[in-house]
Amino acid sequence: MSEQDHEAPDIPGLTIGISGPSRRRLTHRLISLGLRMHGARTLYIRPGSRVDVSLLDGLVFAGGTHVHPSHFGQKPEVTARYDEQRDTTDWELLGQAEALGLPVLGICRGAQLINIFRGGSLCQNVTPLRVNTRHRPLLLPLQTVRVVRGTRLASVMLGPSIGANRIHSQAIKQLGRHLRVVAIDNDLFVQAIENTQGQWLMGVQWHPEYLLYHPLHRRLFGCLVDAARELKLARLEGRYPNDSRVRAADDDAEGP
Repeated sequence: MSEQDHEAPDIPGLTIGISGPSRRRLTHRLISLGLRMHGARTLYIRPGSRVDVSLLDGLVFAGGTHVHPSHFGQKPEVTARYDEQRDTTDWELLGQAEALGLPVLGICRGAQLINIFRGGSLCQNVTPLRVNTRHRPLLLPLQTVRVVRGTRLASVMLGPSIGANRIHSQAIKQLGRHLRVVAIDNDLFVQAIENTQGQWLMGVQWHPEYLLYHPLHRRLFGCLVDAARELKLARLEGRYPNDSRVRAADDDAEGP
């Protein structure tokens, strides 16, 4: 995807859902801006909302409260806020997106949720385990993220590393089904994951919405919109859902 205006056709009604907490915050408005900059409309989805996902062209799972550890077979090990209604809503949305082959981008909590949905687990507190990286949150892109060559993320970031921010205290531990690690930090904690089969799906541990002034981080939103546009065209041209690229990666994912 180029930072110039898209040469791809402008499709009226190209809509990407943004799943977040009950109260919409600045971070969600920035995600919406990042998507609208690339030609998409957005729909904000609150916990408990009843949404016909088949009318959407993609989904973003935003950051926020921790996913309750019961969803990956653990008890809470840290003091944290949980939103189990949001967990349930996001889980249902992920399942529908997978069944429909919709493009998905997970940010921070969203990346962790994707991993848990696929049967993976989390380290609930990485802060005391850090040796080579800062222990405090960073809003500016002062964390070095190393990108795996030959991955979708590498084609987005156009290089072997990038500066990113860090607001999280949890990290992916056991990797879920049909996922691969595509970026790590200097302490080797997972910073990004991708699907290995099925729909366009990516999760990043940092917050690109706070870095929209950086062209490479804007590209994350642009590539999601490009994937949504491609799927929309396939639907309009009758190439969906028989195209094997948009089949669900795993039909037997268990619920929370």
